[in-house]
Amino acid sequence: MGITAVQPKILSAKEAFNRILEEKDLFILDVRNEGEYSDWRIEGKTVESINIPYFNLLDGVEEVLEKLPKDKEILVVCAKEGSSQFVAEQLAEHGVEVYYLEGGMKSWSEYLHPVKIGDLSTGGSVYQFVRVGKGCLSYLIEQDGEGVIIDAVRTIDDFLSFAEEKGITIRHILDTHLHADHISGARKLREKTGASYWLSPKDAGEVSYEYEPLTEDSKISIGNDLEIKVIYSPGHTIGSTSFMVDNKYLFTGDILFVESIGRPDLAGLAEDWVGDLRNTLYKLYKELPEELFILPAHFGKVNEMDSQGRVMASLDKMYQVNEGLTIEDEEVFRKTVTENLPPQPNSYQEIRQSNMGKINPDEDQAREMEIGPNRCAVHN
Repeated sequence: MGITAVQPKILSAKEAFNRILEEKDLFILDVRNEGEYSDWRIEGKTVESINIPYFNLLDGVEEVLEKLPKDKEILVVCAKEGSSQFVAEQLAEHGVEVYYLEGGMKSWSEYLHPVKIGDLSTGGSVYQFVRVGKGCLSYLIEQDGEGVIIDAVRTIDDFLSFAEEKGITIRHILDTHLHADHISGARKLREKTGASYWLSPKDAGEVSYEYEPLTEDSKISIGNDLEIKVIYSPGHTIGSTSFMVDNKYLFTGDILFVESIGRPDLAGLAEDWVGDLRNTLYKLYKELPEELFILPAHFGKVNEMDSQGRVMASLDKMYQVNEGLTIEDEEVFRKTVTENLPPQPNSYQEIRQSNMGKINPDEDQAREMEIGPNRCAVHN
């Protein structure tokens, strides 16, 4: 009996993420080159993957057939889609039920998953936008039909469509710091909405655009009675700023993550900023209500998400389990956050220049600059 050929199916980044979130088995054949795969790939609790570069499969896919499981969904992944479609078609000719990732890893890098964090005592709500493939986290705080966006990523259409759907007028846009791993969408959002854009002047010394200076005296409010409390919290950058909302949520930027702490070296001033980082984490944050939920600007692994896809944790738990918060010796802390760090984010210098307004990459250039993990934390 001959092999019955089938047609490969297309799986979007959203559909792939939903499978991971639902903990469905997913087997990935990644056909990018070995370096790209080892640097950054799709991961999850129930994800298994192998890497066989596309060029090894040009003469046929026979060698990979025996490596594919019979009882799991198979997804072929490449950088932009074309190579994975070709390989998926070859597998389908051998009777394999197979998908390929629509848009490749570029679409995975840019997909935003919106999820509700919770409600406010004032009647408003907090939403988190999870940039799954990049590990970026953005936020929308809503009260009485008005909104604040925190740490917007470059792909702003998701924020605009979400706000329109919910009947929210965006009044303020905040960046916790000058980002080095991704291009901020704040200025584009300001152009589209007319909202005020706030940035710490300590991070804005070289920027070429106008902004509202973000300090602890700044009055930022929405709706009838919701005020965003501004907390100067340097360490990741000299201008790093946190926000407390409703005495319930603490937006920590890249100072504190669920499983790590922020690195102080991305502006080349680690030795200068390490003291600020320790002071923020070991003194300033410790004086805040321990029942606060931290909402960071990044995450490192899918397992930091809960079953709904949210990335958050209580501050008191962080001081029990986050290894970056349990280093009693100051010198050991200094070495931990300045030595043996993970590689720096791809194109981080160019990304910083873009966020200063010094360069203006087009869409393709910006997408290429951002490819890869965020690497904003001390620990991988």
